[in-house]
Amino acid sequence: MIDKICIIGVGLIGGSFAVGLKQAGQVKTIVGFSRQESHLKKAQEMGVIDAYSLDIAQALKQVQMVIIATPVNSFQTILELIKPHIDESVIISDVGSTKGSVIKIAKLVFGQMPVRFIPAHPIAGKEKSGIEAVDAQLFNHKRVILTPEKNADAQAVDILSSLWRSLGAKVEIMSDKNHDDLLAMTSHLPHMLVYGLMDYLISNNPDACRYAAGGFKDFSRIASSDALMWRDICINNPKEIVKHIEGYQQTLEKISNLIKNNQAQALENLFQEAKSARDNWLDG
Repeated sequence: MIDKICIIGVGLIGGSFAVGLKQAGQVKTIVGFSRQESHLKKAQEMGVIDAYSLDIAQALKQVQMVIIATPVNSFQTILELIKPHIDESVIISDVGSTKGSVIKIAKLVFGQMPVRFIPAHPIAGKEKSGIEAVDAQLFNHKRVILTPEKNADAQAVDILSSLWRSLGAKVEIMSDKNHDDLLAMTSHLPHMLVYGLMDYLISNNPDACRYAAGGFKDFSRIASSDALMWRDICINNPKEIVKHIEGYQQTLEKISNLIKNNQAQALENLFQEAKSARDNWLDG
């Protein structure tokens, strides 16, 4: 049981973390902080947070943990904001989709990585964002990756891991480099493909979506994700994202050549291997 947590940015992820902890009985008081009071009022009315403040000093008073749940490009400003109001006993974590950039920013602001700053990334979400989309079960059976530095306080890692597990999450620990490469393949690249596809359609035939079937609706769902968040992800993980975009372009070129050369069996083999891989993933 933690006495007090401050969540900075009470949207889908931060709000779902908060309401999940409240339902699991893991925290006594959750305080929200952001610059938009209307969002904080709504979160309090919904029972997601217990209190809020527009004054960061007040919001951080006597907290044991701070969770940063805002776009990654805001992290330097936020860390500079909270730095004067916390001591070394406070656990800091985040929910950002890139980890190398978060660690770099933390070292820039604090001079070195604080031992109780444990970067985290819950691999969960929805195409809808905002406080109205919060879900206490959002992290159930989902992976949460922690990327602590070598100097990280083991107790802080254990406490944060325990909180995520109380929400039903499967906690894994890896390096920030491994995380950023894996997520560039499995999350960042798919979003780039779907955003690119929608851009291609509206540029060539704005009416094309009217004739799309259910499969297109499923495939294009993530194009409804928050544009600001995905802008920040691209800016903060450019090397890995571009690497995998270029790798995927090679695969598309291979498929294009098979079609051009009427290689029916090779196409079928490629499609069958892809189908089997996905089926095995779903069954696993």
